[in-house]
Amino acid sequence: MPRYEPWSLLNQLQRELERTYETKNSGTETAATAEWTPAVDIKEEADRYVLWADLPGVNPDAIDIMMENGILTLKGERATEATERRDGLKRAERVYGSFYRRFSLPDTADAEGITARCNGGVLEITIPKKAAVQPKKIQVLAEG
Repeated sequence: MPRYEPWSLLNQLQRELERTYETKNSGTETAATAEWTPAVDIKEEADRYVLWADLPGVNPDAIDIMMENGILTLKGERATEATERRDGLKRAERVYGSFYRRFSLPDTADAEGITARCNGGVLEITIPKKAAVQPKKIQVLAEG
């Protein structure tokens, strides 16, 4: 019996909506022109958010990460292998070309502290949370 995974259906719907409604912006790739979508996991921890994207075969220099107006954009390209190697394949499932993902970040995300590193084909983006604003008690001084 197939396993019911409602979140995968919602993620698929989000990807389809992004592909449908995004348009070209100043000649850069968008979801409408993306050729594949990397799988992403997101985890919230007490002091940060961590995003992992599967990008095997993608050169870290070919990855662009942008944070603007609360939206984290991840885009890049996996270069195509030489045609001589691909012509002899009996089965080709790996996708090459551009990719594009966008994520809305909560107000608690600290855009200034975002870091990214790539290791073993997995891109890890760390988004720290802003320090919690604690209420400040104001002492009343007695005159006289």
